[in-house]
Amino acid sequence: MFSLLGTVLGLILIITALISLQVRNLIAAVVTLTAFSSILALIYLLLGAIDVALTEAVVGAGITGVLFIIAILRTSDRSTD
Repeated sequence: MFSLLGTVLGLILIITALISLQVRNLIAAVVTLTAFSSILALIYLLLGAIDVALTEAVVGAGITGVLFIIAILRTSDRSTD
């Protein structure tokens, strides 16, 4: 059971990583990185590392995504040169 589910989640993990590298929109990159962290938390949960899964979900998908979006929105896309 784990091998099929783990394989599917691993493939989705690779796909989300490649998508986050290819997109040009920064908000879309943050969203795909948040999805990456959520899927990684699921993999940790399936492996039985509940504390690591909870930490990855809170820090990786939660706080990091929010901080990246705040940083993107607070920076200007215009040059002052």
